[in-house]
Amino acid sequence: MAKIPLSDGRKLFGNDPLAYANARPDYPEELYERLRTRCTPGPGTSVFEIGAGTGLATRRLLALGVSKLCVIEPDPRLASFLRATISSPALQVDQITFEDAELPEAEFGLGVAATSFHWLDQRNALAKVYRSLRTGGWWAMWWTHFGSYGPNAFQLATDHLFIGTPDSPSGGGKQTLPFALDQETRLRDLATSGLCDAEVDLWHWALMYDTARLVALYSTFSPIQALEPEARKVFLENIARIADEQFAGRVERPFITALYTARKP
Repeated sequence: MAKIPLSDGRKLFGNDPLAYANARPDYPEELYERLRTRCTPGPGTSVFEIGAGTGLATRRLLALGVSKLCVIEPDPRLASFLRATISSPALQVDQITFEDAELPEAEFGLGVAATSFHWLDQRNALAKVYRSLRTGGWWAMWWTHFGSYGPNAFQLATDHLFIGTPDSPSGGGKQTLPFALDQETRLRDLATSGLCDAEVDLWHWALMYDTARLVALYSTFSPIQALEPEARKVFLENIARIADEQFAGRVERPFITALYTARKP
């Protein structure tokens, strides 16, 4: 099965930023509390964020009172959305890829990537993260995996729809762990980059969706975004049909949020 190229992450999600923003759920409050207590962002902290998308995490970082937040967003539509919807003197939005961004060395007290870092070459990206952090600075990357460790009823009912869809870099398929949940590999990557004191936090949670919200959520997934418009339309119609006919229009979706934190010694 074809894999979505890493470079496609720069352009797949900007077709309708408002719809994307409305469809994606926020991260658990416990994640932000863990970020606050472990990485201590706040006044005096300079932060960079990789792949901010529609600014879900961006807004929460600004709410913590950081002094500077440099957002790196390669999609011009999403960069424009961020500038139009977030007003803060601390915010700087750079419409550029992380690979091409010219970040000052040893400048930042915190770097973050919220459900975006799987779109980058890990070795090179983490090397750049390391160079950009000041001594003692923190790196935090997190994802919400839109599923559970094992199959659930709705997943089993819709698995056949994904036959022929491309594989996302975030997915693990049936034989391997999803990118975010492959703790051994993620921790090894952090250690190889020179970062230390790495820890993983996991939160299991769920949301109840009606059919319309469920379709909106599925429409944001990269394997669906990568389909041709007619194929995408058919896929989402089938999701709606199964939700209505087999689940009475109400589907509980289990999620797992994984947070990795480490610091520069």
